[in-house]
Amino acid sequence: MVAKIKTEFFCSNCGARSGKWIGRCNSCGEWNTYVEEVIKKDEGRKGSAYKSSEAARSKPRLLDQIRDDQEKRTSSGSPELDRVLGGGIVPGALMLIGGEPGIGKSTLMLQVVLQVKDTKILYISGEESDLQLRMRAKRIGLEHSQCYILTETDTGVIFRHIEELQPEVVVIDSIQTLTTPNIDSSAGSISQIRECAAEFQRYAKETATPVFLIGHITKEGSLAGPKILEHMVDTVLQFEGDHNHVYRILRAAKNRFGSTSELGIFEMRSNGLREVSNPSEILLSQRDEALSGVTISATIEGMRPILIETQALVSSAAYGTPQRASNGFDFKRLNMLLAVLEKRCGFRIAAKDVFLNITGGIKVDDPAIDLGVICAVLSSNEDITVGQKTCFAAEVGLTGEIRPVTRIEQRISEAAKLGFEEIFVSKYNLKGMEQKNFGIKIHPVTRIEQVFSLLFG
Repeated sequence: MVAKIKTEFFCSNCGARSGKWIGRCNSCGEWNTYVEEVIKKDEGRKGSAYKSSEAARSKPRLLDQIRDDQEKRTSSGSPELDRVLGGGIVPGALMLIGGEPGIGKSTLMLQVVLQVKDTKILYISGEESDLQLRMRAKRIGLEHSQCYILTETDTGVIFRHIEELQPEVVVIDSIQTLTTPNIDSSAGSISQIRECAAEFQRYAKETATPVFLIGHITKEGSLAGPKILEHMVDTVLQFEGDHNHVYRILRAAKNRFGSTSELGIFEMRSNGLREVSNPSEILLSQRDEALSGVTISATIEGMRPILIETQALVSSAAYGTPQRASNGFDFKRLNMLLAVLEKRCGFRIAAKDVFLNITGGIKVDDPAIDLGVICAVLSSNEDITVGQKTCFAAEVGLTGEIRPVTRIEQRISEAAKLGFEEIFVSKYNLKGMEQKNFGIKIHPVTRIEQVFSLLFG
Protein backbone atom coordinates (compact mmCIF):
# COMPACT_ATOMS: atom_id res chain seq x y z
CA MET A 1 0.00 0.00 0.00
CA VAL A 2 1.40 3.39 -1.03
CA ALA A 3 1.83 5.78 1.86
CA LYS A 4 -0.18 8.94 1.71
CA ILE A 5 1.82 12.03 0.84
CA LYS A 6 1.47 14.67 3.54
CA THR A 7 1.60 18.30 2.46
CA GLU A 8 1.20 21.63 4.20
CA PHE A 9 1.09 25.26 3.14
CA PHE A 10 3.76 27.69 4.34
CA CYS A 11 3.94 31.47 4.12
CA SER A 12 7.04 32.39 2.12
CA ASN A 13 7.29 35.70 4.01
CA CYS A 14 7.06 34.72 7.68
CA GLY A 15 7.05 30.88 7.67
CA ALA A 16 3.59 30.45 9.17
CA ARG A 17 1.94 27.13 8.30
CA SER A 18 -1.61 26.19 7.41
CA GLY A 19 -3.43 22.98 6.51
CA LYS A 20 -5.02 24.66 3.50
CA TRP A 21 -4.24 27.48 1.12
CA ILE A 22 -5.37 30.91 2.24
CA GLY A 23 -5.08 34.16 0.32
CA ARG A 24 -3.95 36.43 3.16
CA CYS A 25 -1.52 35.31 5.84
CA ASN A 26 -3.01 35.69 9.31
CA SER A 27 0.46 36.15 10.82
CA CYS A 28 2.16 38.82 8.68
CA GLY A 29 -0.80 40.09 6.63
CA GLU A 30 0.82 39.51 3.22
CA TRP A 31 -1.27 38.35 0.27
CA ASN A 32 -0.64 35.30 -1.96
CA THR A 33 2.46 34.12 -0.09
CA TYR A 34 1.34 30.57 0.81
CA VAL A 35 3.06 27.73 -1.07
CA GLU A 36 2.42 24.00 -0.82
CA GLU A 37 5.28 21.73 0.31
CA VAL A 38 5.64 18.00 0.83
CA ILE A 39 6.40 17.20 4.47
CA LYS A 40 6.70 13.40 4.73
CA LYS A 41 6.05 10.41 2.54
CA ASP A 42 5.77 7.86 5.32
CA GLU A 43 5.61 7.79 9.06
CA GLY A 44 8.82 5.79 9.39
CA ARG A 45 10.96 8.86 8.82
CA LYS A 46 10.96 10.79 12.03
CA GLY A 47 13.47 12.64 14.11
CA SER A 48 16.38 14.92 13.32
CA ALA A 49 19.57 14.16 11.44
CA TYR A 50 21.48 15.35 14.52
CA LYS A 51 21.09 12.96 17.44
CA SER A 52 21.32 14.53 20.87
CA SER A 53 23.30 12.68 23.52
CA GLU A 54 21.95 11.76 26.94
CA ALA A 55 24.45 14.09 28.61
CA ALA A 56 23.26 17.03 26.50
CA ARG A 57 19.69 16.89 27.76
CA SER A 58 18.80 19.98 29.73
CA LYS A 59 18.12 19.86 33.46
CA PRO A 60 16.78 22.64 35.70
CA ARG A 61 19.57 24.44 37.55
CA LEU A 62 19.79 27.47 39.78
CA LEU A 63 21.00 30.61 38.08
CA ASP A 64 24.00 31.05 40.38
CA GLN A 65 25.04 27.43 39.73
CA ILE A 66 25.51 28.02 36.01
CA ARG A 67 29.17 28.41 35.11
CA ASP A 68 30.02 31.45 33.03
CA ASP A 69 33.71 30.72 32.48
CA GLN A 70 32.92 29.11 29.11
CA GLU A 71 31.83 32.42 27.59
CA LYS A 72 35.41 33.23 26.68
CA ARG A 73 35.52 34.58 23.15
CA THR A 74 38.02 33.45 20.55
CA SER A 75 39.41 35.69 17.85
CA SER A 76 38.36 35.02 14.26
CA GLY A 77 41.68 36.34 12.97
CA SER A 78 39.85 39.33 11.45
CA PRO A 79 39.74 42.47 13.65
CA GLU A 80 36.86 43.89 11.62
CA LEU A 81 34.75 40.74 12.03
CA ASP A 82 35.61 40.57 15.74
CA ARG A 83 34.47 44.18 16.13
CA VAL A 84 31.07 43.45 14.53
CA LEU A 85 30.62 40.24 16.56
CA GLY A 86 31.23 42.16 19.78
CA GLY A 87 34.80 41.08 20.52
CA GLY A 88 35.16 37.64 18.97
CA ILE A 89 33.39 34.32 18.45
CA VAL A 90 31.31 33.01 21.34
CA PRO A 91 31.31 29.20 21.87
CA GLY A 92 28.05 27.66 20.71
CA ALA A 93 26.96 30.75 18.76
CA LEU A 94 24.91 30.33 15.59
CA MET A 95 25.75 33.15 13.18
CA LEU A 96 24.01 33.97 9.90
CA ILE A 97 25.74 36.03 7.17
CA GLY A 98 23.61 37.35 4.31
CA GLY A 99 24.35 39.37 1.22
CA GLU A 100 23.75 39.76 -2.49
CA PRO A 101 25.17 37.19 -4.94
CA GLY A 102 28.81 37.84 -5.73
CA ILE A 103 29.25 40.39 -2.95
CA GLY A 104 32.00 38.27 -1.29
CA LYS A 105 30.30 36.22 1.46
CA SER A 106 32.13 32.97 0.60
CA THR A 107 35.41 34.82 0.12
CA LEU A 108 35.04 36.49 3.52
CA MET A 109 34.32 33.24 5.37
CA LEU A 110 37.01 31.25 3.57
CA GLN A 111 39.53 34.00 4.28
CA VAL A 112 38.51 34.06 7.95
CA VAL A 113 38.77 30.28 8.47
CA LEU A 114 42.15 30.18 6.73
CA GLN A 115 43.50 32.88 9.05
CA VAL A 116 42.56 31.10 12.28
CA LYS A 117 45.51 29.22 13.76
CA ASP A 118 45.55 26.00 15.79
CA THR A 119 41.82 25.40 15.26
CA LYS A 120 40.17 22.48 13.51
CA ILE A 121 37.64 23.92 11.08
CA LEU A 122 35.10 22.18 8.83
CA TYR A 123 34.00 24.16 5.78
CA ILE A 124 30.87 22.61 4.25
CA SER A 125 30.07 23.79 0.73
CA GLY A 126 26.89 22.93 -1.12
CA GLU A 127 27.54 25.36 -3.98
CA GLU A 128 31.18 24.88 -4.97
CA SER A 129 33.41 21.87 -5.50
CA ASP A 130 36.51 21.22 -3.43
CA LEU A 131 38.66 22.13 -6.44
CA GLN A 132 36.98 25.51 -6.74
CA LEU A 133 37.59 26.20 -3.04
CA ARG A 134 41.22 25.16 -3.45
CA MET A 135 41.62 27.60 -6.37
CA ARG A 136 40.05 30.39 -4.31
CA ALA A 137 42.33 29.67 -1.35
CA LYS A 138 45.37 29.88 -3.66
CA ARG A 139 44.10 33.19 -5.04
CA ILE A 140 43.72 34.55 -1.53
CA GLY A 141 47.23 33.33 -0.77
CA LEU A 142 46.41 31.54 2.49
CA GLU A 143 47.02 27.95 3.51
CA HIS A 144 45.66 26.12 6.54
CA SER A 145 46.36 22.49 7.30
CA GLN A 146 43.56 22.32 9.89
CA CYS A 147 40.78 23.46 7.51
CA TYR A 148 38.75 20.52 6.19
CA ILE A 149 36.54 20.87 3.11
CA LEU A 150 33.32 18.88 2.72
CA THR A 151 31.11 19.19 -0.38
CA GLU A 152 27.80 17.75 0.80
CA THR A 153 24.19 18.88 1.15
CA ASP A 154 22.58 16.00 3.12
CA THR A 155 22.57 16.87 6.82
CA GLY A 156 22.52 13.17 7.75
CA VAL A 157 25.87 12.65 5.99
CA ILE A 158 27.20 15.98 7.30
CA PHE A 159 26.55 15.13 10.96
CA ARG A 160 28.23 11.71 10.54
CA HIS A 161 31.37 13.47 9.31
CA ILE A 162 31.10 16.02 12.12
CA GLU A 163 30.89 13.22 14.68
CA GLU A 164 34.06 11.61 13.29
CA LEU A 165 36.03 14.85 12.82
CA GLN A 166 34.91 16.78 15.95
CA PRO A 167 35.61 20.26 14.49
CA GLU A 168 35.95 23.37 16.62
CA VAL A 169 34.29 25.69 14.07
CA VAL A 170 31.74 24.82 11.35
CA VAL A 171 30.94 26.93 8.27
CA ILE A 172 27.89 26.18 6.09
CA ASP A 173 27.85 27.61 2.55
CA SER A 174 24.94 27.96 2.18
CA ILE A 175 21.95 27.07 4.37
CA GLN A 176 19.62 27.20 1.32
CA THR A 177 21.44 24.25 -0.33
CA LEU A 178 21.08 21.81 2.60
CA THR A 179 18.43 19.10 2.85
CA THR A 180 17.40 16.97 5.81
CA PRO A 181 16.15 13.38 5.41
CA ASN A 182 13.20 14.22 7.65
CA ILE A 183 11.64 16.56 5.06
CA ASP A 184 10.79 15.56 1.50
CA SER A 185 10.51 19.04 0.01
CA SER A 186 13.22 20.43 -2.26
CA ALA A 187 16.32 22.27 -1.08
CA GLY A 188 15.75 25.94 -0.35
CA SER A 189 12.11 25.50 0.62
CA ILE A 190 10.80 27.06 3.80
CA SER A 191 10.45 23.77 5.67
CA GLN A 192 13.94 22.60 4.64
CA ILE A 193 15.63 25.83 5.70
CA ARG A 194 13.80 25.89 9.02
CA GLU A 195 14.54 22.24 9.87
CA CYS A 196 18.21 22.36 8.77
CA ALA A 197 18.79 25.53 10.78
CA ALA A 198 17.12 23.92 13.81
CA GLU A 199 19.43 20.90 13.58
CA PHE A 200 22.54 23.05 13.51
CA GLN A 201 21.15 25.18 16.32
CA ARG A 202 20.82 22.08 18.53
CA TYR A 203 24.30 20.94 17.54
CA ALA A 204 25.88 24.35 18.30
CA LYS A 205 24.22 24.70 21.71
CA GLU A 206 24.85 21.15 22.90
CA THR A 207 28.49 20.94 21.79
CA ALA A 208 29.48 24.63 22.32
CA THR A 209 30.72 24.71 18.72
CA PRO A 210 30.32 28.02 16.84
CA VAL A 211 28.52 27.63 13.50
CA PHE A 212 28.50 30.14 10.63
CA LEU A 213 25.59 29.96 8.20
CA ILE A 214 25.86 31.76 4.86
CA GLY A 215 22.43 32.75 3.53
CA HIS A 216 21.00 34.10 0.31
CA ILE A 217 18.84 37.21 0.14
CA THR A 218 15.74 37.97 -1.91
CA LYS A 219 15.40 40.67 -4.54
CA GLU A 220 13.89 42.92 -1.86
CA GLY A 221 17.12 42.62 0.15
CA SER A 222 15.82 40.45 3.01
CA LEU A 223 17.22 37.05 3.93
CA ALA A 224 15.64 34.25 1.92
CA GLY A 225 13.58 31.73 3.85
CA PRO A 226 11.20 32.05 6.78
CA LYS A 227 11.52 34.97 9.15
CA ILE A 228 11.89 32.47 11.98
CA LEU A 229 15.41 31.77 10.66
CA GLU A 230 16.55 35.18 11.91
CA HIS A 231 14.93 34.51 15.29
CA MET A 232 16.69 31.16 15.69
CA VAL A 233 20.23 32.39 15.16
CA ASP A 234 22.25 34.40 17.69
CA THR A 235 23.75 36.86 15.23
CA VAL A 236 22.59 38.19 11.87
CA LEU A 237 25.31 39.87 9.80
CA GLN A 238 24.62 41.80 6.60
CA PHE A 239 27.42 41.99 4.02
CA GLU A 240 26.64 45.07 1.94
CA GLY A 241 28.26 46.82 -0.97
CA ASP A 242 27.92 47.98 -4.53
CA HIS A 243 29.33 45.91 -7.38
CA ASN A 244 30.55 49.17 -8.90
CA HIS A 245 32.62 49.96 -5.78
CA VAL A 246 35.42 47.96 -4.20
CA TYR A 247 34.35 48.58 -0.61
CA ARG A 248 32.18 46.20 1.43
CA ILE A 249 30.47 46.93 4.75
CA LEU A 250 29.67 44.26 7.35
CA ARG A 251 26.84 45.21 9.73
CA ALA A 252 25.16 43.39 12.61
CA ALA A 253 21.38 43.42 12.26
CA LYS A 254 21.06 41.27 15.38
CA ASN A 255 23.61 40.29 18.01
CA ARG A 256 22.83 38.55 21.30
CA PHE A 257 26.45 38.91 22.43
CA GLY A 258 27.24 42.51 21.55
CA SER A 259 26.14 45.78 20.03
CA THR A 260 24.34 46.04 16.70
CA SER A 261 25.74 49.49 15.97
CA GLU A 262 29.23 48.34 15.01
CA LEU A 263 30.37 47.89 11.42
CA GLY A 264 33.41 46.51 9.65
CA ILE A 265 34.76 47.81 6.34
CA PHE A 266 36.60 45.72 3.75
CA GLU A 267 38.13 46.45 0.37
CA MET A 268 37.66 43.85 -2.36
CA ARG A 269 40.90 43.11 -4.20
CA SER A 270 42.04 40.48 -6.66
CA ASN A 271 43.68 38.54 -3.82
CA GLY A 272 40.74 38.71 -1.42
CA LEU A 273 39.34 41.20 1.08
CA ARG A 274 41.55 43.80 2.77
CA GLU A 275 40.45 45.15 6.11
CA VAL A 276 40.14 48.92 6.30
CA SER A 277 41.27 49.92 9.77
CA ASN A 278 40.82 53.66 9.08
CA PRO A 279 37.43 54.11 7.37
CA SER A 280 37.96 57.84 6.93
CA GLU A 281 40.48 57.08 4.17
CA ILE A 282 37.69 55.79 1.90
CA LEU A 283 35.04 58.31 2.92
CA LEU A 284 37.16 61.40 2.26
CA SER A 285 38.01 62.09 -1.36
CA GLN A 286 41.39 63.55 -2.24
CA ARG A 287 40.87 66.92 -3.94
CA ASP A 288 43.52 69.16 -5.47
CA GLU A 289 41.30 72.23 -5.35
CA ALA A 290 38.52 73.48 -3.10
CA LEU A 291 35.00 73.06 -4.47
CA SER A 292 31.72 74.51 -3.30
CA GLY A 293 29.06 72.24 -1.81
CA VAL A 294 31.51 69.92 -0.05
CA THR A 295 31.85 69.61 3.73
CA ILE A 296 33.32 67.11 6.21
CA SER A 297 31.37 65.84 9.23
CA ALA A 298 32.40 63.74 12.23
CA THR A 299 30.05 60.82 12.86
CA ILE A 300 30.07 57.80 15.16
CA GLU A 301 29.50 54.21 14.00
CA GLY A 302 29.29 51.99 17.05
CA MET A 303 32.35 52.89 19.09
CA ARG A 304 34.31 54.20 16.13
CA PRO A 305 34.51 57.89 15.11
CA ILE A 306 34.50 58.36 11.34
CA LEU A 307 34.88 61.45 9.19
CA ILE A 308 32.61 61.47 6.14
CA GLU A 309 32.27 63.78 3.17
CA THR A 310 28.92 65.35 2.28
CA GLN A 311 28.33 66.71 -1.22
CA ALA A 312 25.42 69.01 -2.08
CA LEU A 313 24.29 70.55 -5.35
CA VAL A 314 21.78 73.40 -5.41
CA SER A 315 20.56 74.71 -8.76
CA SER A 316 17.63 76.61 -10.21
CA ALA A 317 14.63 74.36 -10.89
CA ALA A 318 14.35 73.74 -14.63
CA TYR A 319 10.76 72.58 -14.25
CA GLY A 320 7.81 73.78 -12.21
CA THR A 321 8.33 71.51 -9.20
CA PRO A 322 11.80 71.58 -7.61
CA GLN A 323 13.51 68.21 -7.24
CA ARG A 324 14.90 66.72 -4.03
CA ALA A 325 17.22 63.71 -4.00
CA SER A 326 19.30 62.17 -1.22
CA ASN A 327 21.81 59.32 -1.36
CA GLY A 328 22.97 57.87 1.98
CA PHE A 329 21.02 60.39 4.08
CA ASP A 330 17.41 60.30 5.27
CA PHE A 331 15.28 62.04 2.64
CA LYS A 332 12.70 63.28 5.17
CA ARG A 333 15.40 64.75 7.39
CA LEU A 334 16.86 66.57 4.39
CA ASN A 335 13.47 68.17 3.71
CA MET A 336 13.25 69.15 7.38
CA LEU A 337 16.66 70.85 7.30
CA LEU A 338 15.76 72.69 4.10
CA ALA A 339 12.55 73.90 5.75
CA VAL A 340 14.58 75.22 8.70
CA LEU A 341 16.84 77.16 6.33
CA GLU A 342 13.78 78.61 4.56
CA LYS A 343 11.67 79.49 7.58
CA ARG A 344 14.17 80.32 10.35
CA CYS A 345 17.16 81.64 8.44
CA GLY A 346 15.61 83.33 5.39
CA PHE A 347 17.47 81.41 2.67
CA ARG A 348 15.29 81.03 -0.44
CA ILE A 349 15.75 77.39 -1.36
CA ALA A 350 12.13 76.26 -1.83
CA ALA A 351 12.22 77.00 -5.57
CA LYS A 352 15.57 75.29 -6.19
CA ASP A 353 16.66 71.72 -6.89
CA VAL A 354 18.68 70.17 -4.06
CA PHE A 355 20.74 66.98 -4.43
CA LEU A 356 22.69 65.43 -1.54
CA ASN A 357 25.21 62.61 -1.56
CA ILE A 358 27.21 60.85 1.17
CA THR A 359 30.44 59.63 -0.40
CA GLY A 360 31.69 56.06 -0.01
CA GLY A 361 28.30 54.43 -0.55
CA ILE A 362 27.35 54.27 3.15
CA LYS A 363 24.13 55.27 4.89
CA VAL A 364 24.36 57.64 7.85
CA ASP A 365 21.62 58.25 10.43
CA ASP A 366 23.69 60.16 12.97
CA PRO A 367 22.11 63.60 13.63
CA ALA A 368 25.60 65.00 14.21
CA ILE A 369 26.04 65.51 10.45
CA ASP A 370 23.08 67.92 10.28
CA LEU A 371 25.33 70.98 10.46
CA GLY A 372 27.62 69.57 7.77
CA VAL A 373 24.63 68.94 5.48
CA ILE A 374 23.30 72.47 5.95
CA CYS A 375 26.71 74.04 5.34
CA ALA A 376 27.16 71.96 2.18
CA VAL A 377 23.77 73.16 0.90
CA LEU A 378 24.58 76.79 1.74
CA SER A 379 28.04 76.47 0.17
CA SER A 380 26.56 75.22 -3.10
CA ASN A 381 23.75 77.78 -3.02
CA GLU A 382 26.15 80.70 -2.53
CA ASP A 383 28.88 79.04 -4.65
CA ILE A 384 31.41 79.72 -1.88
CA THR A 385 33.86 77.00 -0.86
CA VAL A 386 34.29 75.67 2.66
CA GLY A 387 37.87 75.17 3.80
CA GLN A 388 39.24 71.67 3.27
CA LYS A 389 40.55 71.65 6.86
CA THR A 390 37.15 72.50 8.37
CA CYS A 391 34.96 69.91 10.08
CA PHE A 392 31.43 69.88 11.59
CA ALA A 393 29.80 67.93 14.42
CA ALA A 394 26.42 69.22 15.61
CA GLU A 395 22.69 68.61 15.35
CA VAL A 396 20.30 71.25 14.01
CA GLY A 397 16.94 71.81 15.69
CA LEU A 398 13.67 73.00 14.16
CA THR A 399 14.17 76.51 15.55
CA GLY A 400 17.56 76.84 13.86
CA GLU A 401 19.58 76.28 17.04
CA ILE A 402 22.76 74.19 17.08
CA ARG A 403 22.22 71.28 19.46
CA PRO A 404 24.89 69.20 21.24
CA VAL A 405 25.76 65.62 20.26
CA THR A 406 27.16 62.68 22.17
CA ARG A 407 30.85 61.75 22.53
CA ILE A 408 32.07 65.05 21.20
CA GLU A 409 35.61 64.51 22.53
CA GLN A 410 36.10 61.45 20.32
CA ARG A 411 34.86 63.35 17.29
CA ILE A 412 37.19 66.28 17.96
CA SER A 413 40.17 63.98 18.57
CA GLU A 414 39.52 62.08 15.32
CA ALA A 415 39.36 65.33 13.34
CA ALA A 416 42.60 66.54 14.92
CA LYS A 417 44.31 63.21 14.22
CA LEU A 418 43.46 63.46 10.51
CA GLY A 419 44.93 66.96 10.23
CA PHE A 420 41.85 69.19 10.37
CA GLU A 421 42.48 72.70 11.67
CA GLU A 422 39.01 73.77 12.90
CA ILE A 423 35.73 72.18 13.92
CA PHE A 424 32.28 73.66 14.51
CA VAL A 425 30.42 72.22 17.52
CA SER A 426 27.52 73.28 19.72
CA LYS A 427 28.38 75.70 22.48
CA TYR A 428 26.45 73.52 24.91
CA ASN A 429 28.77 70.58 24.19
CA LEU A 430 31.62 72.41 25.89
CA LYS A 431 29.83 72.64 29.23
CA GLY A 432 31.43 70.21 31.64
CA MET A 433 33.93 69.02 29.02
CA GLU A 434 37.50 68.85 30.13
CA GLN A 435 39.34 71.73 28.54
CA LYS A 436 42.42 70.18 27.02
CA ASN A 437 44.54 70.87 24.00
CA PHE A 438 43.06 68.87 21.11
CA GLY A 439 45.40 70.41 18.57
CA ILE A 440 42.46 71.86 16.63
CA LYS A 441 40.57 75.16 16.81
CA ILE A 442 37.06 74.69 18.23
CA HIS A 443 34.23 77.05 17.19
CA PRO A 444 31.35 76.93 19.73
CA VAL A 445 28.18 78.07 17.96
CA THR A 446 24.49 78.35 18.87
CA ARG A 447 22.68 79.43 15.67
CA ILE A 448 22.92 78.71 11.94
CA GLU A 449 23.34 82.43 11.22
CA GLN A 450 26.44 82.45 13.43
CA VAL A 451 27.93 79.53 11.49
CA PHE A 452 27.15 81.27 8.17
CA SER A 453 28.88 84.47 9.23
CA LEU A 454 31.99 82.62 10.46
CA LEU A 455 32.26 80.52 7.28
CA PHE A 456 31.28 82.94 4.55
CA GLY A 457 31.58 86.33 6.23
